[in-house]
Amino acid sequence: MKPLPIGIQAFAELRKGGYLYVDKTKDIHRMISTGKPYFLSRPRRFGKSLLVSTLEEIFKGNKALFEGLYIYDKIDWEQRHPVIKIDWSKIKHVLPQEMEVDMSDFLSRLAATYQLSLSRDFASGKFDELIIQLHQKTGQQVVILIDEYDMPILDALKKPDIIDDIRSFLQSFYKIIKANDEHLRFVFLTGVSKFSKVSIFSGLDDITMDAAFAAICGYTQEELVAAFAEHITDFARSENVTENDIIESIRWWYNGFSWDGKTMVYNPFSTLLLFRKQRFADYWFASGTPTFLIDLLHERNDVKLLLESTQIQTSGFDSFDPATIETKLLMFQTGYLTVKSIARSRFSEEWTYTLGIPNEEVRKSLMTYLVAAYAVFPVSETVPMRDRMLGHLFDGHVMAFERAMQEMFARIPYQLHIPREAYYHSMLLLWLSLLGFDVMGEVPTDKGRIDAVWTWEERVVIAEIKYAPEGDSEPLLKDALAQIRERRYHERYAGSDRRIALLAIAFAGKEIACRMEEIK
Repeated sequence: MKPLPIGIQAFAELRKGGYLYVDKTKDIHRMISTGKPYFLSRPRRFGKSLLVSTLEEIFKGNKALFEGLYIYDKIDWEQRHPVIKIDWSKIKHVLPQEMEVDMSDFLSRLAATYQLSLSRDFASGKFDELIIQLHQKTGQQVVILIDEYDMPILDALKKPDIIDDIRSFLQSFYKIIKANDEHLRFVFLTGVSKFSKVSIFSGLDDITMDAAFAAICGYTQEELVAAFAEHITDFARSENVTENDIIESIRWWYNGFSWDGKTMVYNPFSTLLLFRKQRFADYWFASGTPTFLIDLLHERNDVKLLLESTQIQTSGFDSFDPATIETKLLMFQTGYLTVKSIARSRFSEEWTYTLGIPNEEVRKSLMTYLVAAYAVFPVSETVPMRDRMLGHLFDGHVMAFERAMQEMFARIPYQLHIPREAYYHSMLLLWLSLLGFDVMGEVPTDKGRIDAVWTWEERVVIAEIKYAPEGDSEPLLKDALAQIRERRYHERYAGSDRRIALLAIAFAGKEIACRMEEIK
């Protein structure tokens, strides 16, 4: 078996070391043959840096690295171009002044490798000077590759006192690209988000949602089965199951990222670690826990985005200001929501994108961290408590389930309780989803909205939540059950084969009580 390229982002190292490589050069050839300035957004750890490194080796004419790959006999390898590759993870950018100095030093060092000297004072001026001098000296147009163009902005999102200065620097720096079009053969920028006010997107072809490049990063199902065949066989043998069983488990856990609603891909990072460790786990999520996203979801109480699909129009993907970004767009940009389907609007030229959670890895991980955020206890304790509550429900021990809920809410410091029914509603929906149930929140009927509906073995459970800042839980339980019956919420499910259960949950101050009744 070929070794797995975990942590390897340099194409030359990958090829010289004989590591497994899923050939993406057909997509790359299409891109470099049909256009010039491109932008591609993908979440972290999705192979963007390896893609940039591959482009660098192509334009430098390193043909030997591509033997056996699609592009090997498709281009003129004698056409070598000078390359300016900027990787923001290697440029200091904590402060605007630091960016200016370190970028200036980087450009001067790069110029020296071509026996050039830069005389301008600022980074933007040196960038302009380097492009022109490289073209003049080599007689070949320049290639510009910028990896993680938005890293300085993302790292400054919680620093309002400097973010405008950071963006101002990038604006003056990136506008040099458009001004030097005649000197450029190819331009490629990657990033996570599409920020406004950085003066680059008007001149770039954004291929983020382009179906032709939907699989340029990540592995398709066909690529996974073909390229990892030996690893799949080895994994299946270690688990004492069939190869088809392993493939289906991998698909359920990790497949599902999409930018065109049709082409589904796997995250390379999770895939490689899965085959290395031969254990299903949240590798991609755990590699960089998005605390800012968890905090935002908690602050905005947007848990419905994790339970139900949501929609966004084409214009919603345009560049945005981080101060006003919608939660669902931020979750899409960072990979926690993905495109499930696309449909044209009946009334305009707009397209409607339906977004949802990509796969089980993302769903379970987000739920676990959000429950921990709501209940304010360690993630390490969330899973054992979840398993106990699941056992109570499947064994039909409603009172034990009630005690587990009381234990969970008892851990929340009193001053952190939010005195609103919506807070407890969100908490319950998160738990039920984490337990593995098919949960729908705020289900509309002709007589009102059901707080939650979920399936449990052969039952449909219709839940109503009541809250009061203080007092006795008993009246709240009675009111909840009475509301379900009076508004006949259960009639919507009367034709199913499942038995119907009514669940009342009452939060009276710090007191929690449950009551379940069957009507069928």
